[in-house]
Order: sequence, then structure tokens, then C-alpha cells
Amino acid sequence: MPFSHHSHSGQFCPGHAKDSLEEVIQTAIRKKMHVFCLTEHMPRGEEDFYPEEIEAGETEAWHAANEAAYWAEAVRLRTKYASQISIVIGFECDWIRPSSLALITASLSRFPFEFFIGSVHHMHTVPIDYDRPMYERAREIAGGSDERLFEDYYDAQLDMLQALRPLVVGHFDLIRLKSDDPERGLRAWGGVWERVQRNLDFVVSYGGLLEVNGAALRKGMSEPYPSAEICKEFVARGGRLCLSDDSHGVDQVSLNFGRVREFLDQVGVETLYYLRLVGEGDDSPAPDARFPRTRIAAISVEEVKKMAFWEA
Repeated sequence: MPFSHHSHSGQFCPGHAKDSLEEVIQTAIRKKMHVFCLTEHMPRGEEDFYPEEIEAGETEAWHAANEAAYWAEAVRLRTKYASQISIVIGFECDWIRPSSLALITASLSRFPFEFFIGSVHHMHTVPIDYDRPMYERAREIAGGSDERLFEDYYDAQLDMLQALRPLVVGHFDLIRLKSDDPERGLRAWGGVWERVQRNLDFVVSYGGLLEVNGAALRKGMSEPYPSAEICKEFVARGGRLCLSDDSHGVDQVSLNFGRVREFLDQVGVETLYYLRLVGEGDDSPAPDARFPRTRIAAISVEEVKKMAFWEA
């Protein structure tokens, strides 16, 4: 598929991903990608470091320096490969605690990022996608049930959406991953489904994109994020979908996009959206004043199929 709005490299997410940023971009070019967005993780406070980050001796100062190095390298590589691929430079935010807003704002002020992905990876400050024991810890804090934790997750997600209005919303239903039944439909949980619909309505209200994220497939789930029931609900409300591989190295660039294509057909998605950058003199309105060069473009799924190299 020729677009991805979510990617990581081992160069700037050590312990979390692998391979250099340049190797990832070269792979995207070989895979015939048209637009490839760079979204390394934002700096976090030391209280929210992952176990491998603590073991590696990372510090907040290291994270700040890593972000600066990422920006510089991303700009260099975009220039180097400008004739072969369109690169949009952003980051993935982490909404963890009230102080997250200040950290995200700081990243936006330090460098002229062109968008960011709004994600929730933590509940009650505990990672919910890292491993099962951490998920269970978050669930106990929430009251001991998946249903209650899901409700808390979508409430926290709404807080993030209202505070940040991200152009791209990351893995909308990530909370499914480590739960007792990742394939569970959410309509049976009235409080959860009401929150899902509420959050979808809010994304539609400000014009955000929901990513169809293929990473769920490589993690053993049968559908991408978000599930078919959520995608259908979002599209029925006038929502717009974009595509992401959420790659963490060269072997995951466009991975399972063949299955994503089949999923889009099953869900009945006819139009996809993607980010593009404009040059000087383009006076078309920007959808987000924070990112004056960034625009949202539309393309039919049928046209994407003609353009793309589909990997199964």
C-alpha cells in the first residue's frame, strides 16, 4: 500500500524497534510507498520509562537529545530521498498523566513537526500493551474487570482528543490487545460502546483521521486496529480513515497490507485519506493551524489498489 502514517526505527527507539531510520526509508521506497510518515516517540518523564529504557540507563536529557537528533536526521533523509518518496515528519505522543500535555506541547515548540499521532498506551500510568502482567496491574487499579478498564481507557482517550485534537488518532482500540478476549465485540458492553461512539463523534467533529493500523495483525489479532465494528461506525458517522503499518523496523514495513486490503473490502471502505505537504505559494487552507504545510488528501480505495505493491 502506498501510504503509512506511523513508523519507528531502532535508531531512535532503541530496545523498542530495530534498524536505522535510513534503512527503514529505503525499504519503504523499495516497497513502492508514496507517502511514509516518521513518528518516533516523544520524550517522556523518567517515571514513565519502560523496563528496557531503565536498564539502558536512559535519562530525560538523553530523550531530549534523541529527539533533536531524530529531527535532524529526518530532515536530512527527506532531502536525500525527495525524488523517490514523500516523507512527513511527526511524532507519536504518549498521553499518560496530566503532565503529558506539557511534554507534548514542548515537543511541538522545539521543532516544526508536521503532525503527530495521538495515542494512549497507558492506563492509570501503567502500560497496557507492553505485557500481560502490566495490563493486569492496570486492570486491578480500574476495579478488576476488562469492561471497567475499557471504560477508563476511552475516557482517557477522550481527554487526549479534547486536549490535543491530533490529525491522526493512533490504534483507537489498542486496549483490546492484552485483554482476556481481544476479539470481543464491544457493543455488548453498553458503557464501553457509548464511549466508543462518543469518541468517534469527537474525532469527526474536528476532522481527525483514524488510522487503520496493521500492527494488530502481526500481534496475533484477526483484524487491524480499529476493529471492523468500530471502522463501520466511524465511516457511517462521516469519519475518515488513513493507513499505517506501525512498523518497528525494515521487516515490518507494509507487513500484512494484503490482509488490510481485504479488511477494507469487508468493511466497505471506499475512500482513504493521507497527509501531504505543500510548498510555498500554496494558499489552500491547512486543516490544523499548528501545521501550516500539512494537508489531508483523499483517494479511492480502488485507485490505491492500482498504485500499490501489496504484501500479503
